[in-house]
Amino acid sequence: MSIWIKLLIAIVAIVAALGLILLFASPPGVLNFINSHTPGDGNAEQVADGVAYGTDPAQKLDVWAPRQRADATPLPVVIFYYGGGWVKGSRGEYGFAGRAFAAQGFIAVLPDYRLVPGVRFPVFVQDSALAVKWVRDTIARYGGDPKRITLSGHSAGAYNAAMLALDRHWLTDIGVDPGIVRAAALLAGPYDFYPFEKKRSIDAMSHWPRLLETQPIQFARKDAPPLWLAAGTADDVVRPYNAEHLAKRLKELGAPVTLRLYPGQSHNDLVMGLSKPFRSRSPTLKESSDFLKANSH
Repeated sequence: MSIWIKLLIAIVAIVAALGLILLFASPPGVLNFINSHTPGDGNAEQVADGVAYGTDPAQKLDVWAPRQRADATPLPVVIFYYGGGWVKGSRGEYGFAGRAFAAQGFIAVLPDYRLVPGVRFPVFVQDSALAVKWVRDTIARYGGDPKRITLSGHSAGAYNAAMLALDRHWLTDIGVDPGIVRAAALLAGPYDFYPFEKKRSIDAMSHWPRLLETQPIQFARKDAPPLWLAAGTADDVVRPYNAEHLAKRLKELGAPVTLRLYPGQSHNDLVMGLSKPFRSRSPTLKESSDFLKANSH
């Protein structure tokens, strides 16, 4: 068999493998695969995989960190909550986000949280809070500074993070000072969406006896941590008015908030901007990282 035939067979095998990945993987999983095969972010590595932060099998998290550091000074921490409408998603599909933030100089934590229909509100918020407690108690082992904890997330994950940043009791209920959250950078999150229109919101929250308690905007407060709210003007999944309404309410209260609208950007463009192949499409990584670093002290 000639070398050219062998090369052709190899190419066909690679293309077939890629086709299977694209066919069966979720969109974030595909993005994570492409990201892992794109040069860049070499100074980042996964340092923990599947660490339990609670007793439920779903309560696991991964940790990413810079590969090389100038000194032993503890680094700022970002906890990134993925999206998926509270019905799907996994931390393994979002390794690109952990790698991206670690390359920016963070200790990045990616937790899983329990999903609908196995649970409903507020369990996914409670899981998200429990991950913060784990970070407070444990992140120093990985070089992170427990006094510089920040939050980030996309879509449903941005909702989880917003609830933790604004509604104090999710953290106080488990013995965590809400002031431990220094800042949050949130991408395309739903913050003001009652009455519910989408099936995912209805399935996740309509059972709750006091429905306004499911809305982050209801907990806007003057002493909230600095929030960076990003939305794409072309987002037809989570409408930009969610970020606009929350930013307006916080500004009226005198709370520190930055509203960042990306013209023509879609719902997924904002999270794709965290991945190496698509950073030219949306500068969300640099802008969110700069905001979190500046406000993590």
